[in-house]
Amino acid sequence: MVRANCRARFTAADFDFIVRTLARSQTDQVSLVDLLSDVETRDSILDHPRLVDAILNHCGHLRISSQFYFYVLARHVLQQGGIGDRKLCDYVASLLETFSRASRLQISEETHHLAEQYISDILIALNRATPEQAFLLRAHIGNYSLFISGIFHENTQRRSLRGGPDIKFYEQVGRTNYQLVSSHMVARRCELDDVFEGLADRFREVRLALNQLSDQLLNLDEDTRPSISL
Repeated sequence: MVRANCRARFTAADFDFIVRTLARSQTDQVSLVDLLSDVETRDSILDHPRLVDAILNHCGHLRISSQFYFYVLARHVLQQGGIGDRKLCDYVASLLETFSRASRLQISEETHHLAEQYISDILIALNRATPEQAFLLRAHIGNYSLFISGIFHENTQRRSLRGGPDIKFYEQVGRTNYQLVSSHMVARRCELDDVFEGLADRFREVRLALNQLSDQLLNLDEDTRPSISL
């Protein structure tokens, strides 16, 4: 299950990267280490544009975690899209981390066909699911729809010209399922009800921000993008 927990899983190497990127002197390094121990101050520091630049302009091996990588980039594009909710951003970053590892950031025409069948099978499975299983299935449909329409929107659009589901299909399915899970007791127990409600209300805006992430910031070629320490 995807949770809004990227920031809680940052590593020592991530904090070292922040200090090395932002500090201009030894004194700055000491001050930054102290500031990063405060959650609210840490969140403000994570918004610094130099972190985005350092990630995007780094050649070779990046000694940062995948959760840090996706949080910084997702936060950047979501803020540009007018979405400032850090918890929602944290969830989206965790979603990207989870799905990108599974798909290895590549998708084929055959995969798109399987995606259609995949969603259909899950919707059918809802008929015999327990309430808790239904929550997990619907949350997954929302997440999957956002990932496909956000990161692989060009592939989705091309396939729709040949009769496949278009972006509007994924938006509707994603928005509907996020809305349904937002009021579920499991969402409240996991403190995700506000996140799901936000994703339902702003699905298109989040999707457009991920389109920008895919088009301008993410390098989907495994042979040329910087490697990340996991």
